[in-house]
Amino acid sequence: MERRGCAISSSSTQSTRPPRNAAVSRFDINKDERMAKLGVGVVGVGTMGRQHAQNLRCLIPEARLIAVADADAKRAEQAAAELEIEHFYGSVEALVERKDIQAVVIVTPAKFHGAAIRVCAQAGKDIFCEKPFTLTLDEADQMLDLTKKAGVRVQVGHVRRYDPPNVRAKQRIDAGEIGDPVIFKSLARDPAPPPVSYMASGVNGMFFQDSTVHEFDLGRWLMNDEIAEIHAYGGVLVFPEIAQFNDIDTALLNLKFSRGTLGAVENYMQSGYGYDIRTEIVGSKGTIMTGYLQHTAETVLTVNGAKTDVVDHFLARFKDGYLLEMRDFVQTILADKNPKVDAFDGRQAVAAAAAAERSYRENRPAAVQNRTRTA
Repeated sequence: MERRGCAISSSSTQSTRPPRNAAVSRFDINKDERMAKLGVGVVGVGTMGRQHAQNLRCLIPEARLIAVADADAKRAEQAAAELEIEHFYGSVEALVERKDIQAVVIVTPAKFHGAAIRVCAQAGKDIFCEKPFTLTLDEADQMLDLTKKAGVRVQVGHVRRYDPPNVRAKQRIDAGEIGDPVIFKSLARDPAPPPVSYMASGVNGMFFQDSTVHEFDLGRWLMNDEIAEIHAYGGVLVFPEIAQFNDIDTALLNLKFSRGTLGAVENYMQSGYGYDIRTEIVGSKGTIMTGYLQHTAETVLTVNGAKTDVVDHFLARFKDGYLLEMRDFVQTILADKNPKVDAFDGRQAVAAAAAAERSYRENRPAAVQNRTRTA
């Protein structure tokens, strides 16, 4: 049976219940479904926020979407109406006052992540925060320490770790199928840059913080190592209007990991043909390549040539990943476990982005200011 407020059917997506020994005393139990329910609120209901909210509302039976909030109260009201939920607010402060919300999904512009994390942590709410964890390394350190002291769990939305091809690649790497990882290579090409208004707002991350941060986290994860040094080259090569925001549209980066292995990243705003994400791990005994450009497996061949349906948007390319990461967050909290992609991981990716920015500005390699994970 399709849930009210859901434009997509839940029948196509398989679900799993929390473990039998899950700690559920904090959570609502639906007696009809005999399933623990995590009360969740979503803060920030722009494009990505609505994607997460719809997944929670429609495709994750262990979650109960209680409320949404947005600095634009009208937008929050509209989102609540579309999702057919009763409660909406104009601030995170108002949302966290609800006792039936145990976890908050933060999808505000990146500039406001730290403030929202602070409010949620002080209210004792577990947190899912979209990437980047924060915009500055100082704030990332503060939020890492704050959430640890508050005893709340944090998952950071580095969705590449939940993309099924990357998951399978990681399993093969960990199983030793390609020997020891030696080289990490990643290519990320957007079909077109964001609108000028996105950059002019001053509330979103710049190129390395907002885009390349994906590659930094993916490299750490697949190589099972920290990025020690970055040499970033970049420039405004396609869209001159970007220069007024002191940002770039193209970058090539060389990475050195702490054990001496290497990496190379290409990041480009204007493919012109689709959303192109590819990754390669070269090992001592083999290589794994992930990524695809075709949206479907169909290729049409005619006298006019070949035609394929290419992926044109990140929501289409990582649709499965967004659902899987949110489902994992909900099930992790219900099971009273720690998230797989936590605040420390978010902090380390921010540190890499900061080093890349420093390298580009100073035109020389920059050391990444890593921290050591503590219990």
